[in-house]
Amino acid sequence: MTILFLALLTVAASISPLATFAALWQIKEWRTDRLREHLRSEGILRQLFGIARPATIAMFGIAGSLHIIPQHEWPSVTLAALLTVAALQLILRRHPHPVWTKKAQALFITSMLLTFLAALTTNMYTLPLLPLLQPFFLLVALLLWSPVDTLLKNRVMQRARTVRNGRPELTVIGITGSVGKTTTKELLAHILKEQNILFTPEHINTEMGVSQWFGQALLSHPEVEVVVVEMGAYRSGEIALLCSIVQPTLGVVSFIGRQHIGLFGSQESLCSAKAELLDALPKTGHAFMNADSSLCREIIAHAACPVTMVGTGGHADMEAFDIEETSHGLQFRIGDTACFVPMHGTHNITNILLAVAVAEHLGISRERIAERLRSYRPAQHTFSVREESGITILDDTHNTSPTSFKAAIAWAKIQPFEHKVLLTSGLMELGEEQDRAHAELGTLAAGIFHRVIFLNRKNARPFARGYGQSVELPRKGGKIPSVQQDTLLVCVGRMPEHVIQSLLP
Repeated sequence: MTILFLALLTVAASISPLATFAALWQIKEWRTDRLREHLRSEGILRQLFGIARPATIAMFGIAGSLHIIPQHEWPSVTLAALLTVAALQLILRRHPHPVWTKKAQALFITSMLLTFLAALTTNMYTLPLLPLLQPFFLLVALLLWSPVDTLLKNRVMQRARTVRNGRPELTVIGITGSVGKTTTKELLAHILKEQNILFTPEHINTEMGVSQWFGQALLSHPEVEVVVVEMGAYRSGEIALLCSIVQPTLGVVSFIGRQHIGLFGSQESLCSAKAELLDALPKTGHAFMNADSSLCREIIAHAACPVTMVGTGGHADMEAFDIEETSHGLQFRIGDTACFVPMHGTHNITNILLAVAVAEHLGISRERIAERLRSYRPAQHTFSVREESGITILDDTHNTSPTSFKAAIAWAKIQPFEHKVLLTSGLMELGEEQDRAHAELGTLAAGIFHRVIFLNRKNARPFARGYGQSVELPRKGGKIPSVQQDTLLVCVGRMPEHVIQSLLP
């Protein structure tokens, strides 16, 4: 059998593991720090190599050593078996693959070329190992493309910076926080709907995503007067970089908690990163902060401009009173103005107050704001409630933090349902806090949910300890028993929509 044929067979057998790992890394935005935290949390060997492929190689390796398979045929037979495993994965379930952006295509093709060159130059008996080494080949491809990637990123960011410099009169509102960023942005966008306003689309909150959108959006909408920018960060300096590009004049800090603390390394570093927005505001600007968050109060000194604090527990410039959650939404009072917002979760009150405070600062009357809030509809997958197939579903699968998870449990506790089911993937990127946080959540969930379905085995263990009983761990690709009619189904954490649908009767 020719070396060329074996090399091509090796490349074919490598497509499946490469696509699987590329999909994972792309979700982590091709960042080594986020990937490293994921591997630390979920288990390095399983995430890098899986189970089926190493087991297949081991099985055929034993067969080769026992001469069940002729030695000279062992590489081709094993590679063919790996191809069969990939085919079965495609048949039995949806095979993961990246979104085929230009970057993903370049990295994928480069990895395949590296695999082909390695197959041509390595010993034929080590060829079946090359499909397992696709994470390594992808890393090398990423390093090879890094100079070009950096050059293109800098060009995009500079273009956005130039566009912003040409619009010095523009009001740019930066919104950051561990949780509540998206909700506050959507609320503010709804209140200001009749103004000339742009706001970042869903899932756009990093320096590259914002830069690409910002430059194009301003050029396409020269009449725009206000731009709302959601700002996410996974390490220090990223919000500062974003601010250097969009140059915010107003800043909002929704809440500071423990989300992504595994990437920042400490609570202090996380707070400093959020404070970078305040550092960037001009003296003529204005900051709006959550007084109910003790960590928000700790970073007020970073603001050289006036600061408005909002909250529900006193010591705030704007406060909500008479808060009540009804079956249709939240009602409360700000001063003499009665407000109703058709959304759930009293933890959202501070997000509403922040949006109200910013809108008032921009000249919108409180009465008009209250009128606009009555027609608000929460974004999908962000603490939204819907009824489907006779099941009431709380969908909080956009991006969960310990704070929003606790809010979902507290909300479920007061709902008048006999049967309550929790479906969750748990929390990510909490570092050393991971197990303790899940055990605490399990304790809070005890006595509220009669059924807990966990999609992540590692997070399930500490949760079950706190919960005081076992939780369901469905097998990959296996059928999860559906819930009965008139059940409250609370869905928390990242998960595909089809998993939720599979539970409906």
